[in-house]
Amino acid sequence: MFKELLEFKKSDRKWHMPVLAGLCIGIPVLGGYFTGHMQDGKLASMSALVILYIQSQQLSRRMIVLMSCSFGILVSFALGLVFGFNLYVASLVLGLYACVVHLTLYYLKMVRPPGNFFFIMIAAVAISLPHEIALVPHRLGLAVIGTIISCLLGLVYSLITLRPLVTDNEVVTVTKNRYVNLVESLTYGFFVGFSLLVAYLLELENPYWVPTSCAAVMQGASATHIWQRSAQRVLGTFIGLIVTWGVLLLHPSLLTIAISIIVLQTVVEILVVRNYGIAVIFITVLTIFLAESGTSLTTDPTALITTRFFDILIGSVIGAAGGWILYNEKLHYLAIRQIRRNRIRMGRRRYKKE
Repeated sequence: MFKELLEFKKSDRKWHMPVLAGLCIGIPVLGGYFTGHMQDGKLASMSALVILYIQSQQLSRRMIVLMSCSFGILVSFALGLVFGFNLYVASLVLGLYACVVHLTLYYLKMVRPPGNFFFIMIAAVAISLPHEIALVPHRLGLAVIGTIISCLLGLVYSLITLRPLVTDNEVVTVTKNRYVNLVESLTYGFFVGFSLLVAYLLELENPYWVPTSCAAVMQGASATHIWQRSAQRVLGTFIGLIVTWGVLLLHPSLLTIAISIIVLQTVVEILVVRNYGIAVIFITVLTIFLAESGTSLTTDPTALITTRFFDILIGSVIGAAGGWILYNEKLHYLAIRQIRRNRIRMGRRRYKKE
């Protein structure tokens, strides 16, 4: 286990993909800085993370997936902005949405990382914002700007790097997965929603950190992988928070933070496919720079870092518990058997009525 925590895996990812990701996230942030609306720029940059769904080596399929995921990101954002008026409603909606997203992506065979993570993360961030219905169009517009930037840069990048660009008989098909585990999706959705509810009940300042951490940990491919991810996330977060605390004590300017976001996103994309634990160190610094406002970053760095550590620790623990249930074969067997029994009973009742 300890050896795997430090192991660097081989990757065939091209060097220019992390650079593209850094540009997509950095352009909205720099735009916000130079126009005096840094927070708006950060909000737009979160939706620009859709660029990470560029995976296909076929131009038409790549752009269709990218635009479809952009639509999904906007749905996530809108859903969060609309249903954040009550802590119980928000937790229920986020849980149901996480279940639906997990189920849909498995059905469409889109389980390859980043999978459902960014859809859930953006929904969690949006649902945790102060609920002001008048600001919904403005905030949603910022998300649209971020996705447009990513789609445009993704198209240019694809035209430059993909060979051949177009073939006469190019056909795009949607591959569907016959096996879709409803129990797994319900479990996933329950723990994401539950983690947000816990954050609200604990009256955490920024509750989205908890469900985001929970969703990240539960993305493991097995129970062992989830526990490993949980350990990596807690340890990486601890180190990352120390690094962030040291940087914030130097009182960096907003321009320095904006440039750092570009560099950090590039580094994260280089490391995340090689060693998740080390990548988490940089992910922690990046997410704090992205998610926190300028005043909270400079007013009291020590209190901020302490709070963020406990937020992420709570989410990781809930995610680890959810992962254990997610991959517990006995519980799965019992749940599936009960669902089948209910279907048989419903079928018999319909038959008797007829």
